[in-house]
Amino acid sequence: MSPSVAGWELGLRLRERRELMGVTAASAGHAIGTGQSYVSGVETGKLKINAAKLVELATVLEFDAAEIDELQQLREAAAQRAWWHPYSAMFSADVLRYFGFEHGAESIRAYNAGLISGLLQTRAYALAVMHGGGPSIRLAEAGRRVEVRLKRQERLDDAEDPLRLTALIGESALRQQVGGREVMVEQLRHLETRIERLPDTLDVRVIPFSADYYNALGGSNFYLFGFASSRLPELVWQETITSTDLIDQPMRMREYSLAHDQALSFALGRSESLGLIEEIRRELE
Repeated sequence: MSPSVAGWELGLRLRERRELMGVTAASAGHAIGTGQSYVSGVETGKLKINAAKLVELATVLEFDAAEIDELQQLREAAAQRAWWHPYSAMFSADVLRYFGFEHGAESIRAYNAGLISGLLQTRAYALAVMHGGGPSIRLAEAGRRVEVRLKRQERLDDAEDPLRLTALIGESALRQQVGGREVMVEQLRHLETRIERLPDTLDVRVIPFSADYYNALGGSNFYLFGFASSRLPELVWQETITSTDLIDQPMRMREYSLAHDQALSFALGRSESLGLIEEIRRELE
């Protein structure tokens, strides 16, 4: 289990029980000798809690022994170091949380209008994106950032627990010559290969220029994470030029889900999308 997802589930279960009992975070904190900020931090996954304190808090919230064991397992999983830990100095806390939720997701529904999704990029394409998006980034750091991007892609090939990815891509992303013609030809060929090799878990759909207006058109990239645990709701990650946002409010998540469904209705089918990718690649060769 991803440490980020384990910590999130632990916090959700504690908060849901506390709110169900009508106990304030301040009261719960006072009962275990801490304060409101500590309890809130644990509930949001931003603070770690030790085994003894978790027993105290769970007892106050009237969890039974079996439930406390489950909570302790989540606490232990949340305390593990993840694969991205060695790279943590290069990324913000929000981006690291994104890595954690992405790594722990069962499925992702992605919308990318102008770029190929990071989970489907080649090394050369990713490096071109790094240079264009951050011209001040040193070559060595850009290389390490690309390493992280390629490492994230391993979930797609996980034999035991592969990530299920539905990637909506605007036709403009296929025609924008990021890195030049040679890089783009390689990128499109890579897309073709991935689509053919992962028929059960990867669904790439292209939204053609001929599509009518839809709600996500002209908007930012976004990703909807789905999780195996029935206790966990969907999450939305949104990216703009200057900011990133992790969204967990039900009404806002519903709007993004509807936007993705609508965009999917304007996209070409699986085989037609593959055909367009091949056609554009041949035009560039």
